[in-house]
Amino acid sequence: MAQRRIALITGGMGGLGESISTKMHDAGFRVVVTHSPGNKNAAAWSAEMKSKGYDFHPVPVDVTDYESCQKCVATIQAEVGPVDILVNNTGITRDMTFRKMGKADWDAVMRTNLDSVFNMTKPVCDGMADRGWGRVINVSSVNGQKGAFGQTNYSAAKAGMHGFTKALALEVARKGVTVNTISPGYIGTKMVTAIPKDILDTKIIPQIPVGRLGKPEEVAGLIIYLCSEEAAFVTGANIAINGGQHMQ
Repeated sequence: MAQRRIALITGGMGGLGESISTKMHDAGFRVVVTHSPGNKNAAAWSAEMKSKGYDFHPVPVDVTDYESCQKCVATIQAEVGPVDILVNNTGITRDMTFRKMGKADWDAVMRTNLDSVFNMTKPVCDGMADRGWGRVINVSSVNGQKGAFGQTNYSAAKAGMHGFTKALALEVARKGVTVNTISPGYIGTKMVTAIPKDILDTKIIPQIPVGRLGKPEEVAGLIIYLCSEEAAFVTGANIAINGGQHMQ
């Protein structure tokens, strides 16, 4: 029996990350999830998921810190094995108009959403290339494609992710490694469904031609496709999954 591929999902314990992790586990991957250092809920989450049949390997990391990411990957390689698939899913928001935005608000989003992509990809990419197979999937956003009021920091970081994707894809294409971006729209995660219903019903859903929020498992399904052998010819792409909200 072939060795199962090892998938590393940053921010894999909450919202969209949890759906990605569970669906990838269901698809037969060995799943490693990261969580913030000092996350007191990590052990309980892992135990709860194990009771549901999901045997994840949780590892703490500060994705904004290069050395922390190096140590994280070294731990995974020692305890689980080499990383075949990296899903850069971690992200935060600090939404406000540019006029009100401080340097700390800009820095926090850029470090978590964009610097993390470099920090986590750097220690796994060479190994993928040396083994002749790998997948890097960067979770961007529709707002990285079209911009959003009050999100100069977030939109810039998410757009930057795809610039990284295209350049790295060119460098590793002949090594059997694909690098792609996905750009979800409004997905029915806890963060989005916490938006007041009247705002969802009057401001957000009317902008989505299919007339509903996306499902986290739909995004996870796209990621699983990009991890497959059938997707070996897809690289440097930015795949929108936004219900038609923004088309290019």
